[in-house]
Amino acid sequence: MTVRDPGTVSQLPSPPAPLPRGERGEKKHSHNTAPCPQISLPSPLAGEGLGVRGDPAAGPASLREAVKAEALRIGFDLVGIAGAAAPGGLDHFHDWLRQGYDGEMAWLSRREAAYEHPRHVLAGVRSVIMVALNYRTDEPALPCPGTGRVSRYAWSDADYHAVARARLAQLAEFLHAQHPGCRTRSVIDSAPMLERDFARAAGLGWFGKNTMLINKRQGSWIFLAGLLTDVELEPDGPHETSHCGTCTRCLEACPTDAFPEPYVLDSRKCIAYLTIELKEAIPASLRHGVGEWLFGCDICQDVCPWNRKSPRKDDPAFRPRGDLNPADLGGLLDLDEEGFRNLFAKSALARSGRAGLLRNAAIVLGNQRNAAAVPALERALGDSEPVVRGAAAWALGQIGGAEAVTALKSRLCVEDNATVRAEIDGALPGQSN
Repeated sequence: MTVRDPGTVSQLPSPPAPLPRGERGEKKHSHNTAPCPQISLPSPLAGEGLGVRGDPAAGPASLREAVKAEALRIGFDLVGIAGAAAPGGLDHFHDWLRQGYDGEMAWLSRREAAYEHPRHVLAGVRSVIMVALNYRTDEPALPCPGTGRVSRYAWSDADYHAVARARLAQLAEFLHAQHPGCRTRSVIDSAPMLERDFARAAGLGWFGKNTMLINKRQGSWIFLAGLLTDVELEPDGPHETSHCGTCTRCLEACPTDAFPEPYVLDSRKCIAYLTIELKEAIPASLRHGVGEWLFGCDICQDVCPWNRKSPRKDDPAFRPRGDLNPADLGGLLDLDEEGFRNLFAKSALARSGRAGLLRNAAIVLGNQRNAAAVPALERALGDSEPVVRGAAAWALGQIGGAEAVTALKSRLCVEDNATVRAEIDGALPGQSN
């Protein structure tokens, strides 16, 4: 997570990493990372005890089951195998890009052709081992004035990319021991591969109307990742059926109308995109829709009936830190660059950057319209980043009152950025804001 393009399932995609240079005939671990979902949990049964480590004579069936059992042992919650073929949703992906729904995520269209087959990620690939990690831990606390919501996946003190990458490395080591000389590459959201399509092909779930991959047992609170290999493993059957029926709760709940139709997401309107990927000012028409979301958004998943009974998982890697559910907004506005790095260097929140996160904090404070936030917003009017100053000006205009107006007028006298000046003008009484 999420903005979710047609090739992801949970959070917004990370910038793609360079394609591998050359093939060495040995393991090749990607240092990319990303999240992904899944469906029915394959049972470890016959796989355990078969395909003894380092036994190259193990048959294809036993190797397949051994790999799946090892994935579960390592800590993945779902695992399935897809054949290396063109993804089923490729035409949809091309159409999605043509509509401009990727917004400023230019890396998607820049490498559009590479998504056509996983061989562009690993030459000679024959199988795609898709896995998923459940990240549902605590329940979200209701924010009080001065605090903001953070998407569940980012509550941990560790970036999910690093967690998935480390576990995929263990799975790759196992496969190399079982099949010496094979090649592998891990993919976690940033390689040019439509992970969500391969997860469905591997039997892990179906696509919800909110574009998320949904699993009957795990719901959609899952990260997707994959391990590509040149070893031919018997694929699982694809998940052909949808279990959403006539339900449209996810579509109706979106406060920014980010779904132009079922199964299609306009990233440019998605709160996750606006608060994470967008680096400029959030469009004025969408600011109220952001509500109390500081980073990411879980609304379309919170309302999904399939998530009501999804299991909670006490995975140490995703154990929430104490200051993000919810997060203190005034304290964020006082962070300098060093302070931001100290707090979030290893966290998913680093993705938005200091300027983006402080911009978001100001927007949430403006939506809460709490006069107690005026001093912090007044200080933010002097921030070095224009996007922060502009958001602070808008927020002060939403709160109103003599103290806010005085702060805006004082800043207008010295502000030299035309965009920020326009925000201040719009925030002053008598103007449209």
